[in-house]
Amino acid sequence: MGILDRVSTLLRANINDMIDRAEDPEKVVKQLIADMNNQLVQVKTQVAASIADEKQLYQRYQDNLTKANDWQQRAELAVEKGQDDMAREALSRRNAFQQTADGFKGQYDQQSAQVEQLKEALHQLEAKIQDAQTKEELLIARSRRAKAETTIRTTLSGMDQSSALTSFQRIEEKVNQQEARAAALGELDTDTMEHRFQLMQQESEVDRQLADLKTKKGLAAPDDSKALGSGESTPS
Repeated sequence: MGILDRVSTLLRANINDMIDRAEDPEKVVKQLIADMNNQLVQVKTQVAASIADEKQLYQRYQDNLTKANDWQQRAELAVEKGQDDMAREALSRRNAFQQTADGFKGQYDQQSAQVEQLKEALHQLEAKIQDAQTKEELLIARSRRAKAETTIRTTLSGMDQSSALTSFQRIEEKVNQQEARAAALGELDTDTMEHRFQLMQQESEVDRQLADLKTKKGLAAPDDSKALGSGESTPS
């Protein structure tokens, strides 16, 4: 396959389609750009060589055309001088140089057309590479996002939903148990405090009743009963 055919194949390539069909789009786009850059170097080298050949063909064409014109003038001069033999020889040489010049002119025209094709291919390839490089980051981002989404979906599809739900329910039950235990301990603390106050109140009531009984029996003075009623002991 010639350089133009290879470049034409690259230029016809649809980058997006290649990415969509590829198993690893990131590798595809990097490889595609690398291939394009390699072809670009080859095209530039080919264009330079073709331009050099074009100039050389044109120079040979001009050289032979100049010689043909020179012998044409000599033939005319010989005719003017009545030198028909010299005129025939001059015309013969003029025809030879003209034929050679025409041959180089045909090759030059073909070479010029090929140079133009190569130049156009070069411009298109440079534009294609620029477009690919512009899209490279976006395409790679799309590829990585697609991979991540595939991984997530695969993970989710492989999960046992009922098992996961049961695990969450167990965790919730443990949390509820811990909360209930904490609430119960709080209630116990409150009940203990209330019980102590109730005992204090009961002791005060018993002391008051004892003081009243002693007063009735004449065993204690009224002031003592008041003191006892207030919970203070009588000094002996």
